[in-house]
Amino acid sequence: MDFRQHYSGSTGNLYTVEHNGERILIEAGVPIDRIREATDFSLYNYSGCLITHEHKDHSKAAKGVIMAGVPVYTSQGTIVANDERLPGVAVIAPRCVFHVGPFTILPFETEHDAAEPLGFLIHAGEDKLLFATDTYFVRYRFKGITQIAIECNWSEETLADDIDPSHMERLRRSHMSLERLKKMLAANDLGKVREIHLLHISRSNGDKRMFVDEIQKVTGIPTYCLES
Repeated sequence: MDFRQHYSGSTGNLYTVEHNGERILIEAGVPIDRIREATDFSLYNYSGCLITHEHKDHSKAAKGVIMAGVPVYTSQGTIVANDERLPGVAVIAPRCVFHVGPFTILPFETEHDAAEPLGFLIHAGEDKLLFATDTYFVRYRFKGITQIAIECNWSEETLADDIDPSHMERLRRSHMSLERLKKMLAANDLGKVREIHLLHISRSNGDKRMFVDEIQKVTGIPTYCLES
């Protein structure tokens, strides 16, 4: 599978996954025009769009994606919490496998201040992609994963000096820190993992180069983030 980050962060999220010419979107958190541009104006080639939760930096263009003919998959909680009610969305449930084209997808619960947030284990061919963002930890353990795309939002070492205490409390209860990510990776089977992608790195409380270097050092696995 080929995983790509197009937009990642609090201003909007969009990712794509491709396997043997079949494609899906993950998140629709930027305007539909940007999604069209990121997909080379070929949204009709995408079999579906997975949305993790209702916050607008992940779901704002869901209606536009549906209108473009791409089915959207998300939890019942996300649908109810979304202001537009996301008509025509396919409801998925934690730990209930479903299929989109050649992709076998297992949603699982994540830990965020949202109605019913999800992460995804995506299986196609010999590859298994673990995708989790906007979660301060991952309660499950995974075997046989080949790629990881996961949030690394902040670190105790990189917190802004003037961070508001209420914002600090939200970070601790809704976003993955570098320290927690290292513990999560150590608890999982990384024997087949070829690459790690760090998502949703905070501009004010994170350090992209430090995070990439640290995760690559402790795992020995090539690690990437969105540079722009």
